[in-house]
Amino acid sequence: MAPFTVLHVCMGNICRSPMAERLLARAVRERSGEADPDQLVRSVSAGTGGWHEGEEMNPPAARLVRARRGSADGFLARKLRGDFIDGADLILTATADQYDYVVALRPDAADRTFVLGEFGRLIDTLDASALPPAEPKPDAVHDRGVAIVATAARMRAGEAPLISDDLDDPWGRGDQTFQRVADEIEDTTVPFAILLLP
Repeated sequence: MAPFTVLHVCMGNICRSPMAERLLARAVRERSGEADPDQLVRSVSAGTGGWHEGEEMNPPAARLVRARRGSADGFLARKLRGDFIDGADLILTATADQYDYVVALRPDAADRTFVLGEFGRLIDTLDASALPPAEPKPDAVHDRGVAIVATAARMRAGEAPLISDDLDDPWGRGDQTFQRVADEIEDTTVPFAILLLP
């Protein structure tokens, strides 16, 4: 079975989504003790636009990822494609507009697509006792992850995300904005890693 796959989506795939990709990978690595967290959770990203395709992470974003014990090595921006969505068990978008973009491409992905802040709010109140058992093994993490996503979709009950669920675009702005956006990303990625691997 393939590892549980999380696809992070923003606009250009050089700031918000790569930060989320690498900060989730770091959180999973710290929870599991695995040198290669990709064995348990595959964290990837893409942008709705292809302007930066093939570029490295934006330098302030890369600095923040490294400062938070993540790795920016080997990252190259890419444009979102339908097969990326098809291969993901969970899609986390930076904004509601990007949620709409994903669902327009793949309507069947609506129940596994969330704005990042929205997903964080939902899992914060999720009853972990109803989930499959947690073990640091690929099949167990996959089953638990799929159950978390399905539960969050039921909890959402068709309600639209809040405006406050969106992540500001920090591109071209100061380090303070990048810090705040990274904090907001970790407000979701760290609790999610803890829920997956308690």
